[in-house]
Amino acid sequence: MKKSLIIILVILIVALIIGSTFWLIKSHQGQVGEKVSIRLCWLHQSEFAGFYFADKAGFYKNEELNVKFNPGGVDFPAIQSVIGGSDQFGIATPEQILLAREKGVPVVAIAMIFRKNPWVLFSLKESGIDSVQKFIGKKIAVSYGDSDEYIYRAMLKNAGVDSKSLEEVPAQFDITPLLTKQVDVWPGYSYSQPVNAEEKGYQVNLIWPNDYNVSTYGISLFTTEKMIKEKPNVVHKFVSATIKGWQKALENQQQAVFYTLQYSDQLNYEHEIKAMNAINSLVKPDDKPIGFMDKAMWESMQDFLLKQNLMEQTVDINKVFTPEFLQ
Repeated sequence: MKKSLIIILVILIVALIIGSTFWLIKSHQGQVGEKVSIRLCWLHQSEFAGFYFADKAGFYKNEELNVKFNPGGVDFPAIQSVIGGSDQFGIATPEQILLAREKGVPVVAIAMIFRKNPWVLFSLKESGIDSVQKFIGKKIAVSYGDSDEYIYRAMLKNAGVDSKSLEEVPAQFDITPLLTKQVDVWPGYSYSQPVNAEEKGYQVNLIWPNDYNVSTYGISLFTTEKMIKEKPNVVHKFVSATIKGWQKALENQQQAVFYTLQYSDQLNYEHEIKAMNAINSLVKPDDKPIGFMDKAMWESMQDFLLKQNLMEQTVDINKVFTPEFLQ
């Protein structure tokens, strides 16, 4: 009798151990793998839909990565967050990468997310202002003090338009002055401010820098030299899953927006689907693969910054970006 009780007790203990182990495995499903985080360059929105798609569709998980998304902004600059070790990956403009390299900051672009710069100048369609040549005699809102201002000035120069022939005023966050016709032309991002205007019932003309031989990339995915040296496999898996996420996001825009909405309760479906439609041509502006980066373009952007006195000296472009993880 005593022996039987001992056997039963042993069986119960074994069952308890197995059950506990099974419960622990189940409770940690979806949390296994290398933990990494990415610092976005702004708040959650469709601008990062490909990353969200890679996460929700399980592409990161399939690569044994557990990814956390940290929103960015003025108070949380991506380059500082990544260099400081708070995040392993980040989103930044090529200009920010180049300027950081000039200061000796060892960041490296590993994929170009927006291969077409989303920055545009736009006007109300009824104004008939659809080219830089038509800026003459008009009131133009300017984003003073950043690289966007220099893109604008390069557009004027290439179009043969003297800034003295028009009136410049400081651009604000609120586009009301454009909508109320106090200002004729406004700067913004193709998936944001122009979309806001259209949602308010105004049709707009987009005036692209590319049409005036001012071509720059938009936003890039980057990491550090240290990360590339110490964990190249993690970098490769992260890039691979991210590219797949963007491919699927462009093919399934409604699903991409559905995933995007899960990261913030401040987003609106109708706005984000319009934004996603505009983003499509930024990620895939031509037949090059998603993420593709061209050395000549990087060199061109550096030359542009040097000519505008935003950079004082050249940097080794081969250290600014690497295409090795796009293979």
